[in-house]
Amino acid sequence: MKSTHIGHHKMMTEDFKKRFFFSLLLTLPVLILSPLIQEFFNFKFVFTGDKYLLFIISSVVFFYGGKPFLQGFIKEVKKKQPGMMTLIALAISVAFFYSSAVIFGFKGKLFFWELVTLIDIMLLGHWIEMRSVLGASKALEALVKLMPQQAHLIDEDGKIKEVSISDLVVGNIVLVKPGEKIPVDGIVLEGKTNVNEAMLTGESKPVSKQKEDTVIGGSINGEGSIKVRVRKTGKDSYLSQVIQLVKQAQASKSKTQDFADRAAFWLTVISISVGVITLFSWSFLGKDFAFSIERMVTVMVITCPHALGLAIPLVVAVSTSISAQHGLLIRNRAAFEKIKDLDVVVFDKTGTLTKGEFGVTDIVSFDIKDEELLFYAASLESNSEHPIAKGILNKAKEKGIEITPPQQFKSLPGKGIEGVVEGKRIKVVGQNYIKEKDIKIPETEVKRLLEQGKTLVYILLEEKIAGILGLADLIREESKTAVKRLKDMGFKCMMLTGDNRQTAKWVANELGLDEFFAELLPHEKTEIIKKLQSNGLNVAMVGDGVNDAPSLVQADVGIAIGAGTDVAIESADIILVRDDPRDVVSVVKLAKATFSKMQQNLFWATGYNLIAIPLASGVFYSIGILLSPALGAVLMSLSTVIVAINARFLSID
Repeated sequence: MKSTHIGHHKMMTEDFKKRFFFSLLLTLPVLILSPLIQEFFNFKFVFTGDKYLLFIISSVVFFYGGKPFLQGFIKEVKKKQPGMMTLIALAISVAFFYSSAVIFGFKGKLFFWELVTLIDIMLLGHWIEMRSVLGASKALEALVKLMPQQAHLIDEDGKIKEVSISDLVVGNIVLVKPGEKIPVDGIVLEGKTNVNEAMLTGESKPVSKQKEDTVIGGSINGEGSIKVRVRKTGKDSYLSQVIQLVKQAQASKSKTQDFADRAAFWLTVISISVGVITLFSWSFLGKDFAFSIERMVTVMVITCPHALGLAIPLVVAVSTSISAQHGLLIRNRAAFEKIKDLDVVVFDKTGTLTKGEFGVTDIVSFDIKDEELLFYAASLESNSEHPIAKGILNKAKEKGIEITPPQQFKSLPGKGIEGVVEGKRIKVVGQNYIKEKDIKIPETEVKRLLEQGKTLVYILLEEKIAGILGLADLIREESKTAVKRLKDMGFKCMMLTGDNRQTAKWVANELGLDEFFAELLPHEKTEIIKKLQSNGLNVAMVGDGVNDAPSLVQADVGIAIGAGTDVAIESADIILVRDDPRDVVSVVKLAKATFSKMQQNLFWATGYNLIAIPLASGVFYSIGILLSPALGAVLMSLSTVIVAINARFLSID
């Protein structure tokens, strides 16, 4: 899977490099043959036809070295968008044709040495620029290289054969050996391993994978062999979608880019106008035509909006590459730029701030240790597939409690379950059983848990209450960090949920949210977003991208979290691959850093002209300060290099 975008940049980089070195080689004889250089260094190198040889060599540099600028000039004229190439082409054309006229009898000075050095510097500047652009696209190229070319296909007879990944179809089974790259998006059928997904999701630590878990093509298998059923291939794979999103984001224009384009256009108009005024002004003041032409050429060169043209695209390229490396996929650059103006971050609850799975949040024990209570409950629930049972078993596993299969197990319909664990009769029951048997329970504890919207189960040991387990949708540990960091950055954090008010209040209190809205239908979530916006607030909505689609679209910035391998979520502006709310903080940081770099580059690219234009036009000539066109080109190229280097220092940290 080759990127034509990257290939084009590589070709252009090589072209500028080749033209630069060839032109540089011809510059030496031009310098030696130029009368002004001979006069400056006090030597003579004169022979019959020397000026015609100077003309021929300079012509080669003009037409070969200057070709990219002349072609660019024609394109800009056709589009009626004069810009950088127009200025460079006019500058070198004026210098060339004026000097050529002098060779063939017109009275004046030769500018051939300035012409060739000007072209050299312009070519060098563009070469450096193209290398910077190419460097900024390296992350995309690295993504392309992530996907292996071969896979171990297991056929119907169980035999393994090497095939190209392009031959794989959905439903095939492949073997992935330790240390190999996983060739496709799929489901683990057999085996256990740890997988390194760092280049795809930004997750630094290896992710444990076992039967039924999904794996992403391009990630690196760890120490175990696994068999994987192919779920997605080719353009449908996660990696292909990421690459496509990166390309779209790099190609898309933003409001800041539009501003830079308009500024570049007007700078070109100003440059040509000031250049013409400079020419006539110096002529009117009695300077010879050669001096006036040189001033005009210098103005045009030094005010080239080259740096301005690169100020935004280079930052965009670097920003998009960084985001892709960290599993932050930007679909809408305009929305991404709005992040700097946000006032409120609104989170969906289930699956975003919480894990979307039932788990034990509270253990209340009476005359028994917490671990012992959990041991009896988990042992009794070990054969059940009920969500409550899974939550209790997961808690026991988390605490490293070894369970024992129950004996004499039986169900108590509508009430709970019972059985014998290590010789003791255990019951795990609900409120109905407690009421029916009139078992005394501590009302204060029960009331507290019920007010938090928890589901309660009661553990009876030989018909006596041994303890209570409170269960709820588990809050992600990462959510607390995310909310705290966002609030520290000055954002208000709110939550929308369809869940009951008690549960929502508990989650909001645990996370320190500013406000919450509960018992909402999907369309009511959208109404809340609209209401916040009508109060003059800029709102980001963070949800799972499925049932939150209307809210994501309504918000100023829609962020889909935990999209995993399904990155093509049409309703979101930004897609976070991992189930980690802290990535919202990363997106905010990247957006602010990106905008800051854009501002720095725009300030430099436009600001330096305040000094450059007066210098170039000869305003300070009376105090002995005068720039040659070549020195003007050096300053212009230097400003471009500064912009390129500044963009490369963009960081998410």
